[in-house]
Amino acid sequence: MAAQQSDPLAEARRLLQLVQTSLDDDQAVDPVVIELSGKSTIADYMVIASGRSQRHVGAMADNLFRKMKSAGFGGAVIEGAERCDWVLLDAGDVIIHLFHPEVRAFYGLEKMWGIDLPNRTTAGGEQAHTMA
Repeated sequence: MAAQQSDPLAEARRLLQLVQTSLDDDQAVDPVVIELSGKSTIADYMVIASGRSQRHVGAMADNLFRKMKSAGFGGAVIEGAERCDWVLLDAGDVIIHLFHPEVRAFYGLEKMWGIDLPNRTTAGGEQAHTMA
């Protein structure tokens, strides 16, 4: 019997759903999903979100990393967990950037990928972006 081939895009979507649910559960600030398929070969999706503090960013990254491993996405690589101002989780099909708000504003990854988002000001006065 031939081994059944899994749909790579379906796996990417399953991973994306896990990421979005985890970030929602952890109260991530202003999560954004950027579809990269057709734009880049580095991944199918990029997720960008902020935490309210370095501790919050670190906790979100740790929780997400554990959930990905538990769900069978154990090949993910995590970078930046020492400082927690910008943590990158590279899960292959989905790349996740978790930022301290000031660092996110400085690097502006959304702009780099041509995402036009409505700007609004949060209660703390910093710029915020909403998921489209």
